[in-house]
Amino acid sequence: MGRLLAVDFKFEGKDHNVPAFNSMFAAYLLCAVLLLAVACSIALYIFQCNLIYPANFPTGSRSVPSQYGLPYREVTLTTKDNVSLQCYLLQQKDTETAKNSPTVIYFHANAGNMGHRLPIAKIFFENFGCNVFMLSYRGYGLSGGSPNEVGLKRDAEAAMEYIIQHPVLGKTPLVAYGQSIGGAVAINLVSRNEDKFTGLILENTFLSLVLIVPQPQLIPHVVPALKHFIFLCHQIWPSYLEIKAIRRVPTLFLSGMKDELVPPSHMKKLHELCETGGPKYWKEFEEGTHNDTCIKRGYFESIGEFIRDEIWKHASLTEKS
Repeated sequence: MGRLLAVDFKFEGKDHNVPAFNSMFAAYLLCAVLLLAVACSIALYIFQCNLIYPANFPTGSRSVPSQYGLPYREVTLTTKDNVSLQCYLLQQKDTETAKNSPTVIYFHANAGNMGHRLPIAKIFFENFGCNVFMLSYRGYGLSGGSPNEVGLKRDAEAAMEYIIQHPVLGKTPLVAYGQSIGGAVAINLVSRNEDKFTGLILENTFLSLVLIVPQPQLIPHVVPALKHFIFLCHQIWPSYLEIKAIRRVPTLFLSGMKDELVPPSHMKKLHELCETGGPKYWKEFEEGTHNDTCIKRGYFESIGEFIRDEIWKHASLTEKS
């Protein structure tokens, strides 16, 4: 009996300590979860530019325009904050032709660099008769620096300043063409320099990265796990505000209706918010996704009509004057 009682006593003592042990374990677990959340938040705040601007994905391309039969000049720009940018200038064959042709500044999407976009530049150059200026943003391709919102805006400004100071292209009608985040770059640049632009072309562009209006928020839409950390995002790109400042420039909206990254409602809202008297045009592509809208039937036809009706018209008026 004594042994049994002793066993019973020990068992009861063990039972007695279980709540305390559980409480301690729960406290340690809570602390670990909180520390992990803090560490993840700090990492997300510090490294978010690596997520938003995947400058090295996909790997390559080191393509040059001559591989596509395009005459070009390689240009190195230095931005106001002393970052070196690699650029390509595709200028029409002779000086007189170049002077009387529109010039397109090409702002590419957040993945890849300007080498990946040369087939599109070829169409602008050969089919539409435009001069084309392409840049790899800071941190992309062979450009220096690291990408961020402020930096990309400076890169765009450097490209614009180069063109308007160019001895041949300085007085040509200027068009900003932006895909995805390049559209946000273009909207920002044109909204601050409307007097220098004749046209704006936007493809699959978002309202903002951290939207405060009743539309699907972009970051949680792309990465649902980050929906509770949206307050940490310091890359804003408030295109829904900046596009309201564009009052005169003709604008073309090109929207892929099956865009899996930028909800098509963002483009529709941008079109609605744009109050340009330019006028504005809307073209949607029923089967277009985020990355393949540019190869859908009617895409380049829409751009060609826009350039013919709105941009070349201005070029002809400039030539006569």
